[in-house]
Parts: sequence; C-alpha cells; structure tokens
Amino acid sequence: MNKRNFFFTSESVTEGHPDKICDQISDAVLDEVIKQDINGRVACETFITVGLVIVGGEITTTGYVDINGLVRRLLKQIGYTHPKYGFSYNTCAILNAIGNQSPDIAQGVVTGGAGDQGLMVGYACKETPELMPLPIMLAQKLCRRLAEVRKKNILDYLGPDGKSQVTVEYQNGNPQKVNCVVISSQHTEDILDHTGKKITDEAKQQLINQVIKPVLGERYFDEKTKFLINPTGKFVIGGPQCDTGMTGRKIIVDTYGGIAPHGGGAFSGKDPTKVDRSASYMARYIAKNIVASDLAERCTVMLAYAIGVAEPVSIMVNTYGTGKVSESKLVEMVKKKFELTPKGMIEMLDLRRPIYLPTAVYGHFGRTEPNFTWEKTDKVEELKKEVYSKV
Repeated sequence: MNKRNFFFTSESVTEGHPDKICDQISDAVLDEVIKQDINGRVACETFITVGLVIVGGEITTTGYVDINGLVRRLLKQIGYTHPKYGFSYNTCAILNAIGNQSPDIAQGVVTGGAGDQGLMVGYACKETPELMPLPIMLAQKLCRRLAEVRKKNILDYLGPDGKSQVTVEYQNGNPQKVNCVVISSQHTEDILDHTGKKITDEAKQQLINQVIKPVLGERYFDEKTKFLINPTGKFVIGGPQCDTGMTGRKIIVDTYGGIAPHGGGAFSGKDPTKVDRSASYMARYIAKNIVASDLAERCTVMLAYAIGVAEPVSIMVNTYGTGKVSESKLVEMVKKKFELTPKGMIEMLDLRRPIYLPTAVYGHFGRTEPNFTWEKTDKVEELKKEVYSKV
C-alpha cells in the first residue's frame, strides 16, 4: 500500500467456528499420518453440518488413522461438550470417505516434483514485532483471547464459536489506531436481557474489559474507538447447528488478512509435498528475512509451480518502493540462499513432522512457537553480507 490515509479491516474466527473445526480435523489427520509414516501423502478435506462430520480426500500411507476417535477427541478439546452448544462430540455422526491418491499425480510427486500447479504468496512488513500487518494480528489475538477466557471460565457463558474484526486507521501508510472492533461470540442464554433478544450491557462491558482491552492495550484505542459486541443482539445458536463448515474456506484469515495477495490454495489437510502449503511457508520465510534484514519495509514474494516439476516456473519479489536494493537483485539472492524445490523446502523448513494441527487456528504466520520454522529470521546475516559485501 502506498503512503496515503485509509482504513483497513481484517477478521479472524475462533477454533469453534465450523470452518476452523474442519481445518483442525484435516490437519489432525495429517499429523496422525506423519507420526506413523513420514512419507505419507495427504489431501484431507472435512465437511461439518448439523450433527454430522464427513472426512474425505485422498491419502496414501502405510499407517492407520482412527478417524472416528480422532474427530471426537478434537471436538471435545475444542469445546463442543454439551448439547447446549448445538453440537456434541459424543453424539454426532461421523462419515469416513477417504480414498487413495491418484497414481497420475503420484508419479510426478515421488520423483520430487510439485504436488500441484499454482502460485504461492508470502508477505512481511514492519507494522508489528511479528513483521505482520497490524489488523490481522489484532484480530487473531482477539479470537485467541476469546478462547482463553472461555476455557479458563473467566467468562463461563461463552460458547466455542466466535469471530473478531478489526478496523485500523492508517495515516501516511502507517497504522495509527483502531477505529472499530467487532466481537461476535456464541453464548448461553444466561446473559440475555429481559427481552430475550440481546445480551445485557453488563455482558458487553465484560467482553470489552476481559477480551478487547487486554489485546489492544492503551496504544491502539481511545474514546473514539467503536466496540460492536454481538451486533445482531444475541448469538445463542452457533457452530455447526447454524453454519456448515468446510476445510479451506478461511484462507485470508490463515494468512495476511487481505493486505497481501493470496495464491488461492488452502493449507490445512495437505502434506508438504503440496506446494500450496510448503511454498507458501517458504515465501513467508523469504519475505520475513528480507524485511528483518532491513532490505525493505514491506515485501511480497510470489512463487509459481507446475505439477510434477521441481523448480518454480517463476519467482517475483515486490518491495513496493521500499527496497534498499533492486527487486531483480533480491530475486537473485532468493535463488542463491533459499531452497525452492519441494524436497529442498521440506528439508530447509523441516516440514515432515506432525506440527500442523496448531497452524489450523489463529493464523499460519506471525507465530512464535518453535515448530513454526518458516517464522525464523536466521537468514538475516547471510542476506546482509550478500548485499553489503558487494557495495
């Protein structure tokens, strides 16, 4: 984005949102396969609706996954433990519709080629310590906080389903303050007012005090910031009871909140031979290291692949006029310093491990957990040396 004044909005959803339930199930299946078979190939999709979970896709593995047990354990962990939430882990039906991977695809993957065609995008900027856009980072933290106050019984009337949305005011291209926060959280009937159509003002204030203010701190809001809490009035019926869910429908939530382009491919349920996942992680790794090296204030990296072909068919770096070296120079550095074949990306980022379930909620990027290897900035010194030793 250029140096102008504007408002930008990003959203996130909690782990109990139907789409995110599906992402978590798909990634839990992937993790279970990798635990038993490091070379297993997984493309797992999940669908959820009233009283029903369908797990499908294509898996090639020497291991065995108890789909029924896995799904029930995960639903219990998320919080669907009682019929009052409209969905219960121990009474829902579960359908296993998993088949084998196509041999036509497999013949290109086993030789080291990309598991699909497509373009993958990584982004980084200096708006936050995580080198992520501020709106999506705040939205993710609000949803994580919603889950925390629910599970710790700080606000014991909350249900698993929920959403956040954050609008940030930018001046001269830089974030200044939060203009509006929207919180929509499933809840029991305990906090409805006498009309039965909306939650009490007391409950709204509790959500502001316990969820919003701890995340925003004093820096990002003032007396003009708008707080919209369950703006429809109430949110008793939630989760799969009122909204079907599918794997891969929250790709903007998963990435950069809409500020950066998106290649289009979802991540969850896909093993790292699928470049939708591994190349998106690599692109973020590259962009983050470029920004962390002070070679640019903002950076987008785009990689494109052809199915069955190992090397990318194109590499693009865009620094939006903030780069200290030319973008063509940065592309040459990327080719030199980063592995870009599926095999190379898997090895460089150590992706053949059961690390994927945590990625399925609260974003794949901007995380500090050790297993998020694509968030490391261990190439900074190499990149600086490559640039400044030749100046």
